[in-house]
Amino acid sequence: MSSHRLFRFPKPAWLNSPNTRTAGVYFAGALFSLGFFFFVDAATFSRSNRNGGEVHIKFVDWIPGICSALGMLVINSIEKTRLSADSYSYSGTGVAWKARLVLFLGFALMAGGLAGSVAVLVLKYVVPEYPFPTLYFGIANVIANGLIMLSSVVLWVSQNMEDDYTYNLAL
Repeated sequence: MSSHRLFRFPKPAWLNSPNTRTAGVYFAGALFSLGFFFFVDAATFSRSNRNGGEVHIKFVDWIPGICSALGMLVINSIEKTRLSADSYSYSGTGVAWKARLVLFLGFALMAGGLAGSVAVLVLKYVVPEYPFPTLYFGIANVIANGLIMLSSVVLWVSQNMEDDYTYNLAL
């Protein structure tokens, strides 16, 4: 057992395979598409004839999803190796703190999107005490943003897994 590991238990061998990486990317895509499906489903149902209420999904409901999607793009554009880069690697100085700052901004965008969807749910749907078919619009917004956030984390972890396969290709 190596002495540089944090935990006592070894990492499972299946985590080092390229198939796990591919499955993680596909799973993240499935979570992302499922999240946007919930929101698009609520948006189309709000404008249909089956919606008996006068409340519809407007641009305010779309803002949290846009923030979460932008946060996902920002987070997944950063390589994990750039977070621990010293000043001599790559082309400039201070690469690590710049990458950490951009990563923080990406997570802030996603957290703001999730918090915004909860705020829209509470202020637009819960406080006026709308019944369930209308309340579903806010619940779908929260579910969509939560799934986008989860898919971003899964994609970032699965894309940045370090294994022997990538080291062999780099050598």
